[in-house]
Amino acid sequence: MFGVFGVRSAFAAAMLLSILAVSRAEAGVLVHIDKSLQRMAVSVDGAMRYSWPVSTGRRGYGTPNGVFHPQMMARRWYSKKYYNSPMPHSIFFYGGFAIHGTNDLARLGGPASHGCVRLHPSHAAALYALVERQRGSTRIEITN
Repeated sequence: MFGVFGVRSAFAAAMLLSILAVSRAEAGVLVHIDKSLQRMAVSVDGAMRYSWPVSTGRRGYGTPNGVFHPQMMARRWYSKKYYNSPMPHSIFFYGGFAIHGTNDLARLGGPASHGCVRLHPSHAAALYALVERQRGSTRIEITN
């Protein structure tokens, strides 16, 4: 029915489609936050780009685990819930939870927040710019 060349063409097309599917799975921005290490790893199109210290939720204020996508972004944001605290370069990913810059640099690398993921302000700005360019293809994974 297909002949020798038809089978080869069909096989080649199937291989190409599977390669493209794998490439699409790696495409975009992956933000992986490991709460046990208090680190964020950022990959772009499957290649590691950044590894930064973070502060996640301290005792009594957990940062949720799971897979998320950016819901809202704001270059300048102030917490309405916590004393109008500045949250520069906010990337909201689940309700009021966001990845954002902090001025409390001494506490980076250990749990310190009310549940958000805090970053050095320059790291938050770099991540914000990256996600802004590829917002539709950004995945945020948070694990223990």
